[in-house]
This record gives sequence, structure tokens and C-alpha cells, in this order.
Amino acid sequence: MRTLVLNAGFEPLAVVSFKRALVLVMNQKATIVAADAEHPVWGSSGSYDRPSVILLTRYVKIPSSRLIPVSRRGVLRRDASRCGYCGGAANTIDHVLPRSRGGADSWENLVACCLKCNNVKGDRTPGEMGWNLRFRPRAPHGTSWLVRGVERTEPHWEEFLAPAA
Repeated sequence: MRTLVLNAGFEPLAVVSFKRALVLVMNQKATIVAADAEHPVWGSSGSYDRPSVILLTRYVKIPSSRLIPVSRRGVLRRDASRCGYCGGAANTIDHVLPRSRGGADSWENLVACCLKCNNVKGDRTPGEMGWNLRFRPRAPHGTSWLVRGVERTEPHWEEFLAPAA
């Protein structure tokens, strides 16, 4: 069971085990915001709600310059696993400017790609193929991208992970 940790300002900060979350709550470093009442934790002095979302009592400053590392999983997540060329289901990633031509492993040069488009494109640019990208690839932003473990969200986390309006 995993627990979402919110900073004192309610922005997502991390995902930890429920055991770590209980330690934070018992040491009064966090309070429980949402709990799984169906699966309590039993201890020698009774039962406790199993925390699913906790809020830190003190604000933790996060460096604003923290960069989001590029990864295959991240590119697929950013592009919602849709091909940047045809819009179909994507399970690979493609370098818009091929690496053999100096293309970088960067958010701006990588897109999710279906296997068919990736094989047809090969070592060429979209311009040489007469293809257009469906969107301009950019680095993702927002606190939810900085939180490890949010790729697999729990349903009761949604209200805390939704971008602020």
C-alpha cells in the first residue's frame, strides 16, 4: 500500500510506503488527510487508519530549478502513449532529429511513437518524410511530474494531483 505525501501547501511531494507514512504521523511530522478505513493497521495498542494521503506539518522547500530527468516512461506518459505522428497507440519513443544526425536525448527531441511509424521513419527527419508532428514536444512541468511514483495513481489521490486552476 502506498501513501501520497503532500507538502504543507497541499502540493504533491512524494509517494511513500504506508509504514513510512505512519511513522511520520506518529512522530507528529504529518497528519492524515485521507485513510483506507477498510484495511486498518493493527498494533499492540489498538488499530490505526491506514493513511492513503498525509499532509506534512512543516513546509519543505523544493528547489525550483530541479529538472525532470528524461526517460522512456516519462515521454510515453507526457504524450499519453499516443504516437506523435499518426495518433495511434504508442509503445516506443522516437528521436525527431535522429541521434545519428546529432539529435539529443531531450524532452524537445523525443516523442512517443507507434512501432509502425518508428520503423517507417527510420533514420530520417519528419520533414524528409513529409510528416508533421501532432504537437511540439516540450519538457513536462508541474509538481506532479517531480513526484516519484505518481505514474501509478490511486483513485483517491486524484483531487490532490489535479492541477490548480
